[in-house]
Amino acid sequence: MREYLLTAALAAIFCFMLTPLVRQLAMISGAFIELRSRDMHTDITPRWGGLAMWGSLSVTFLIVGHLNLVGAAFDRELTGIFLAGTFIMVLGMLDDRFDLDSLTKFAGQTLAAGILLLYGVQILWLPINGILTIPSNIGALLTVIFVMLVINAVNFVDGLDGLASGIVAVCAMAFFAFSYILAVDNGFSRAGAPSLVMAIVVGLCIGFLPHNYHPAKIFMGDSGAMFLGLLLSASAITLTGQIDVNAISNQNSRSTFVPLILPFTVLAIPLLDLGMAIVRRLRAGRSPFAADREHLHHRLLRMGNSQREVAIIMYLWTAMFAFPTVIAAFYPLWISVVVALVIASASLVLIRRSYVKSRRSSTAREMATHE
Repeated sequence: MREYLLTAALAAIFCFMLTPLVRQLAMISGAFIELRSRDMHTDITPRWGGLAMWGSLSVTFLIVGHLNLVGAAFDRELTGIFLAGTFIMVLGMLDDRFDLDSLTKFAGQTLAAGILLLYGVQILWLPINGILTIPSNIGALLTVIFVMLVINAVNFVDGLDGLASGIVAVCAMAFFAFSYILAVDNGFSRAGAPSLVMAIVVGLCIGFLPHNYHPAKIFMGDSGAMFLGLLLSASAITLTGQIDVNAISNQNSRSTFVPLILPFTVLAIPLLDLGMAIVRRLRAGRSPFAADREHLHHRLLRMGNSQREVAIIMYLWTAMFAFPTVIAAFYPLWISVVVALVIASASLVLIRRSYVKSRRSSTAREMATHE
């Protein structure tokens, strides 16, 4: 665990230090857009946060590759994840600067998924009734679809200061917990790469968050959202589609279903927001990728929550789905239920407190107006 904690700490420190430099570079390069009606910020803010994350990941890889435990995770698949992440980050930088069209971005996301396939990061089987081996071409297709789904889910939720970076940090913590227990406690070597990547993602998000939390000094942009989405999806594929669940079942019978549902429970909030947005826009006769102000965070804002409160609430919602799933794999089910209820209660308390505060402010304004 000490090596993983060191890895996360290094990634956080490097990202925290690199982000101000990248911010200056983004401003000089024009990597920002004029204010739009759907934007929540009021000042022109640079993007390219993904460049700071990529640089931090690269330096962290160079350092931790020499460690005994973490260094063992460096293999062909990890090389593929790094190359695909580099490609998608560059694509995101171009989008942040030149506002690419959706078709170009989808083509780039497909190519990034193709790089993963070339390096063996592919869904080989599904944990259904033991192991369901799937044909290679079907596995490749599912891999591309899943990568694109996660990338765009993270991108969709990136609409509020500190929201996407915090949510991804929570997701990565849950993925890390599951993969670490498999890799270290249960001896599944194939879980080593996901543990390493997720430890770094946690560090990247923690290091970036002070610059991105409200009021944000820099946005991660598509360069950051797509980069983080690719790292999450690639780790989930390595962990979910390539771990022998029959071997896991020898340790704990409930663990066999976790690899199947873990990516979706961990990413429940981004995926839910993405699905609701697509359905909402199609019903209105609009493009599913046309921007609006009806995302979950917009609705919470209209209830009277501040931007910081909305971010915390959605962090809690993400944790409410993610951590109980991991706990259920290794511990009694009642513990996961209690954890979920505690987290849900905390979010409800925060929502109610914000609502009451908003109502009191509205009443005070009305009274002042009448006077």
